Amino acid sequence: MRFRVKALQPGAGVTALSVEALDASEAAARVRQQGAQVLQVVAERQGWLASRRARFPLLLFTQELIALLDAGLTLTEALETLAEKESRAESRQLIERLLASMREGKPFSAALAAQDESFPALYAATVRAAESTGDLSPALTRFVAYQNQIDAVKKKVLSASIYPLLLIGVGTLVIAFLLGYVVPRFASVYADAGRDLPWMSRMLLQWGEAMAAHGGWIMLGALTAAAALVTALAQPATRAALTRFAWRTPAMGEHLRTFELARFYRSLGMLLVGGIPVVPALDMVSGLLSAHLRGGAATAMEALRRGEPISAAFARGGLTTPVAARLLRVGEKSGRMGEMMERIAIFHDEEMARWVDWFTRLFEPLLMVFIGLTIGLVVVLLYLPIFELAGSIQ
Repeated sequence: MRFRVKALQPGAGVTALSVEALDASEAAARVRQQGAQVLQVVAERQGWLASRRARFPLLLFTQELIALLDAGLTLTEALETLAEKESRAESRQLIERLLASMREGKPFSAALAAQDESFPALYAATVRAAESTGDLSPALTRFVAYQNQIDAVKKKVLSASIYPLLLIGVGTLVIAFLLGYVVPRFASVYADAGRDLPWMSRMLLQWGEAMAAHGGWIMLGALTAAAALVTALAQPATRAALTRFAWRTPAMGEHLRTFELARFYRSLGMLLVGGIPVVPALDMVSGLLSAHLRGGAATAMEALRRGEPISAAFARGGLTTPVAARLLRVGEKSGRMGEMMERIAIFHDEEMARWVDWFTRLFEPLLMVFIGLTIGLVVVLLYLPIFELAGSIQ
């Protein structure tokens, strides 16, 4: 969730900052860590379609920039070319702001950091490391590969959730049709019959009578409850509470931790390969962690400053798994820590993909059985009096 924070900064006066955080208190805490006094914190609200239209195409911009740099253009010439070909006014203005900052004498990384709404801190850090070595194109290529790997994991999780969500949606519609249309008509038929019904059938038919008498109000109440649920889920505090609940769930929390650590190791490994020392790199990527692991990153940084090895510092901060701890010790001996962290990320990504595949294979049949039993129960309760009547006639 992104928040707009109005803060009083020493030497700069009142400024407005855009901060990505889990909730308002976390956004305020992150601004206070920069030595500023927080005046106001407001959640940025924007429609989904508007946010999709306004999003800067970072990967496409980076790939085009790499192609122009490899073709022999200077960085300024490449940015000017991208600004000229850009058809979207927002993107063109953003690139022109980058050029204006560079013409003022600022390095490219500083110009990117000033546009933090479109360029993440990790992107600016990657460019900053490349400026000291002069290999901007390879550094940007590493960032593109990193982002593609992150997107591939997200797509796996998303594709695995489509079919269960479709089942839930169709099952809900079928049950709503039975309870809202079929049951009221059976209720009127059985009311005229005047026979004693089983208690479960009576409960279901009483619902049908209520729907026949007050169906409009019941539908209005259901729609109101659905709107209230959607509004509550849109609130940062509600999402934060659900996230905390998921983290406390034994099986789910452990896999969420593995997913975050995989992204953490991949980001940190990319910065180490780019030549950034481990303590500044850890400080840069700690913002990618949730509040549950961010304290561990601070503990690890303090341990590293005291001279502890990386494996011991990460273990002290709770940022390791058994496999990660072993591979970190191997990386310390070989001196190729960046590559070893990328291997750790690949291992955990594969582990996460196997768990998602196993979970969906188990969850989908259970969900189908649950929906089928629910629909079957409603139908049997409706026809049970008819079966009893046929038995009595025989």
